[in-house]
Amino acid sequence: MRYDLVLLNTVLIPVAGAFILPLVARISLKTRDFAALGLVLASFVFSLLLIPQIMAGRAVIIFSQLPLGFNFVLTADALAVFMACVSSFISAIIILYSFGYISHYENQNEYYTMVVLFLGAMMGLVFAGNLILLYVFWEITAITSWRLIGFFREKKHVICADKAFLVTMFGAVLMLIGFISIFQQTGSFDLAVIKESVKTNPVSNLAIALILVGIFSKSATLPFHTWLPDAGVAPSPVTALLHAAILVKIGVYVFARLFLTTFSLAQFWHTAVPIIAAISAIVSAGAALRETDIKRIIAYSTVSQIGFIFLGLSIGNELAVAGGLLYILMHGLAKAGLFLCAGIIEQNTKTKDITKLGGLIKTMPVTAMAFLFCAFSVMGIPPFGGFFSKYMVFAGAVETGHLWIVFAFLVGAFLTILYLFRVFNLVFLGEARSLIQAKEKSPIMVTSVAILAVLSLVGGIFINYPCGFVQIILANMAGIIK
Repeated sequence: MRYDLVLLNTVLIPVAGAFILPLVARISLKTRDFAALGLVLASFVFSLLLIPQIMAGRAVIIFSQLPLGFNFVLTADALAVFMACVSSFISAIIILYSFGYISHYENQNEYYTMVVLFLGAMMGLVFAGNLILLYVFWEITAITSWRLIGFFREKKHVICADKAFLVTMFGAVLMLIGFISIFQQTGSFDLAVIKESVKTNPVSNLAIALILVGIFSKSATLPFHTWLPDAGVAPSPVTALLHAAILVKIGVYVFARLFLTTFSLAQFWHTAVPIIAAISAIVSAGAALRETDIKRIIAYSTVSQIGFIFLGLSIGNELAVAGGLLYILMHGLAKAGLFLCAGIIEQNTKTKDITKLGGLIKTMPVTAMAFLFCAFSVMGIPPFGGFFSKYMVFAGAVETGHLWIVFAFLVGAFLTILYLFRVFNLVFLGEARSLIQAKEKSPIMVTSVAILAVLSLVGGIFINYPCGFVQIILANMAGIIK
């Protein structure tokens, strides 16, 4: 098998196919919908086909030399394939859900084009072996998310979309300056060359700080977090895509790609990043506890849980990093499920205010149980997948002696339980509102959330399988993590 062609198709099919979808829509709208799903599934299947090479310990590389250090380099190693599989699979579930959610809205051609292009840009980013190529795909995700957040075109929605674009663009520009600083030091933008160069000449703290600003802005980490709750004005499948599968995970992926597989961080950053992550986790969890808009609550939850991922990746020892990587998967499944459940609730009740809801478990039982399962995973309740990833992150932090940081995150974990139970209690339990007799109208939407809920549980029961792949990723990080 030509694994280089497999790798190229993983990126090329969704990127090129996205622009064909409006033409397919002229034939049939239903054909366009299934074509969008097919493009994302194709990317997922091609990602899976790369796994045998990864299991055999061989990376797949495509290299084409271009002027000025901007080489076209795609590299499929264990970390990249892991992220590609997670992102493309969850994106496929979200598109399946969209068949029911988006069907009665305008601008459907743009929606499917932008969603598929968004996923294609993520595939390009995770496989990018050159900093400039990574930056190009990073900015494509910014443009597509800008259009998707402003999907409904109302003035408030456009303002929120502009805010998300400007905040993440600001961070991206500083990150690019950091990349240029690395180029000045090493003479290359290629990650493989940089990795060899910095073994004897570490990257400057200024370059690292600039890159971290870009990472934190994309991952909605304090103080750059405010754009993410505001992005809740977008359609629910878009918020699921932004918060769970792709956008906020770009930052944590680039953190792992640069600081865990390319070069190591100075000890200062192993303390500074967890402190920032802890503050972000607690502040956003507190905000979620006071919110009444269900999508904003789940958005603040995302900001908080991203802090846990940064804790795992930045502590620097093997157990914590493994937990952080597993957290990406488990959080993606569960948080996508929560947002898609919120979409079902919003469409059928015409409100996002949890204080105006109640008793929906009687008329929306599958949605209620799916929400509860996904919430259990985010809370870290055994045997759900989120428990094992959260436990590993905490255990790794304890091993390194960061006890006070662990205590801060335990406070965040406790707040997570409080605000998610608060949502479930107000929305699904108690007396039903007389004006709200909502039912689960779309089988395809209900099926989508049920799949994510079951996977949140199955991921914990069969935790050895994702753990096995994470061990391969850790082997590639030898010498950089402790």
